[in-house]
Amino acid sequence: MHKHYSSPEFEAKYTYHGADLGASWTKEGTFFRLWAPTAEAVVIHLYAGGTAGKTDLLTQKKMTPDVCGTWTASIPGNLHGVYYTYLVTVNGKEVEACDPYARTTGVNGQRAMVIDLASTNPAGWEEDRDPHAGGQITDAAIYELHIRDLSMDQHSGITHKGKFLGLAETGSVNTSGIPTGLDHIKQLGMTHVHLLPVYDFGFTDETLTEPQYNWGYDPVNFNVPEGSYATDPYHGEVRVAEMKQMVKTLHDNGLSVIMDVVYNHVYHDQPFCFNQIVPAYFSRVNADGVWSSGSICGNDTASERSMVRKYIVDSVNYWADEYHIDGFRFDLVGLIDVQTINEIVTTVRAKHPNVIFYGEGWDMPTELTKSGIELAIQPNSHKMPGFAFFSDTLRDLMRGRIQEHTARGFAAGAETARADLDASFMGMPDWAAQPCQCINYVSCHDNHTLFDRIAMTAPEASREDRIRMNNLAAAFSILSQGTPFFQAGEEMLRTKPDGMGGFDDNSYRAADWVNALKWDRLNEQEYRHNVEYYRGLLAFRKAHPVLRLQSREEVQAVVKPVAVSNPQAAAYLIDNSIFVIFNASSQELSVDLPEGLWNLHIRKNTAGTAILSQAEGKIQAFPISATVLTRR
Repeated sequence: MHKHYSSPEFEAKYTYHGADLGASWTKEGTFFRLWAPTAEAVVIHLYAGGTAGKTDLLTQKKMTPDVCGTWTASIPGNLHGVYYTYLVTVNGKEVEACDPYARTTGVNGQRAMVIDLASTNPAGWEEDRDPHAGGQITDAAIYELHIRDLSMDQHSGITHKGKFLGLAETGSVNTSGIPTGLDHIKQLGMTHVHLLPVYDFGFTDETLTEPQYNWGYDPVNFNVPEGSYATDPYHGEVRVAEMKQMVKTLHDNGLSVIMDVVYNHVYHDQPFCFNQIVPAYFSRVNADGVWSSGSICGNDTASERSMVRKYIVDSVNYWADEYHIDGFRFDLVGLIDVQTINEIVTTVRAKHPNVIFYGEGWDMPTELTKSGIELAIQPNSHKMPGFAFFSDTLRDLMRGRIQEHTARGFAAGAETARADLDASFMGMPDWAAQPCQCINYVSCHDNHTLFDRIAMTAPEASREDRIRMNNLAAAFSILSQGTPFFQAGEEMLRTKPDGMGGFDDNSYRAADWVNALKWDRLNEQEYRHNVEYYRGLLAFRKAHPVLRLQSREEVQAVVKPVAVSNPQAAAYLIDNSIFVIFNASSQELSVDLPEGLWNLHIRKNTAGTAILSQAEGKIQAFPISATVLTRR
C-alpha cells in the first residue's frame, strides 16, 4: 500500500483540490470534510470537553463517502467550543484520531475543537498589517526567539512568563529600570521576530503548571497554537486569541512576525493523526516498511505525495491568512521537494506579497517515494527564486567549522581563504543563486552560542578580546550582502553553561536557567555597551541601501574586495562610498584609503551613523575589530 500511495493511479483518483477540509463553522451548523481514501467507515464523535479519556461524549454521526476519497457530514446548530474526533475504520481496525486540519484543540492536542475564528480576533485585527510591507527580504534584521526564553528570567519584569502574552507586554524593565522583552528588541533595531515553533508540539505536558522546556521541533497539530504558551490550555479558543494578540502587539510596535515551521517530520510517526487516518501516507516508508529518517527524528515527510503537498501548502497559507504571519522559516527544508516550496511561495504571495521564506537547505539522505523529485537544498536555490537559505558558509568562516568545537574561525584569528570571505561578504557563496537568498548568521538556537564558541576556540584570549571577536563576527554578518539573522541575546553575549564547567550546545530540553535571557546583565556597562554596538551596526546598515542589494549583478557592480597586507584581515569598497575593514589580527593594521576625505562611523567598540572623526590617506584599523568609513 505504501508504494501505491505514490502511484499516478492513486493520485489521479484521490487527489482532492477543495478548500474545505476540516470543520467549517457557521452559527447555523458545521460542515466536516475528511480525506480518508482507505477508510471503510468514518464516524464523528462530539465531546463537551477537550481532555482525552473523559467520558463526555455528546453525540456521534456517521460520515458519508464523497469525492476523491473524502468523507463529509453536516451537523446543525452552533458548535463553537464543541470538541470532536474522527473514529476511522481501516482494514477492519478502528482508530480515534484528531483532525489533521484542526484549527484548535483541547489540552495536549488530542481532541479538535470547532471554532468561530472571528470571535478570537483582537480589536483592530481587520486593519492589522505587516509593518514592513513594501520592503525586501534584505531590508530585514531577524531576531530568533523562543517564547519562554524571553520572559522566564526572574528579572525580566514580564508578568506573563513563558506565554504568548509575555511577548505582547510593553513597558517591562529589569531591576535597574532598563527595558526588557519586546521593548528591548524594538530599541535594538530589529525588524522581524522569528519565533521558534509555536504550533502545537509534543513532549511538553500542557496540564502541568510549569511544562517541561522544549524548543518545539516535535509537530503534533500543525495548524494549532501551542497550549503551554497560552494562559489556559484547556479551552481551545484561548490559545488562538492570545497568539493573535501577540502578533497584533508586535505589529503595532513595528515588528514583523516569522514562524519556525517543521514540515519535514512529526513527533511520533504512526500515532500522528494523518498517519492514523491514512496509515503511513504522510511519511516516507519503503517497501520493507522501514521509515526514512534523514531528519534523524524517525520519520521524513513524503511531501512529494499530492495530499501531503496540499496539506503543507494549505497549512502555510492558513497561518498567513488567519494569523497575519509575515514570514516562515523551514526546519530541514532540504527534506521537502522543490515543487512544494514553490507552490507555497506562489500561493502565499498571491495574497501576501511581502511574506518572506527561508530555511535550512542541508543535503540530508532521505528515501523518496517517487522518482525525479528535486529537493529544496542549497544548490537548487536557482530553482526556488523566492526562497532563501541559511548561509552555513559564512557561519563556519566566522566561527569555525560547526562540528569541530575548537576549530577557530576568522573572528578568532584563523587565516581564511580570501576568495571564500569575499564571496560570503558579497552574498555569493557557491550555492547561492542571488544574494537575497543568503541568510547571514553567526549564531542560532542550534549549537553553541557565539560567545561560548569563541571561549572554546580562543581559551587563551582575554575577556576583552573575546568580546571583540564576538563583535567582529557580528559586524561581518550584518554588513555583508544578504539578510542578517541573530540568536536572541547574542547582543548581550549570551552564554549557556551546562553546569559542569562547559557549555550546552543543544539546550532543546534544558532548564529555563540555561535558556532564559538574563536581563539583569544589562545593569552592567559591559553588556549595555555591547548592545549599543549591535544597535549601531544595525542603524548603519539601515541607513545605507547599498548594503541591502538583491541581485548578483548589483553586487558585482558595486562591491569590490580591496587587497590588504595581513592575511587575518579583509577590506571592501562598496559603491565607491563605503570602505569596510575587518581586522581579525591582534595587531593594529595600517590601510590605504581610497582617494578623498572619509568619515569614520565604526571603530573599535563603537558603531553607528554618527561621525566619530575624519580620515584621509591612511587609517589605522584597531586589532580584532571592524572599521567602517563613508566618503564625505
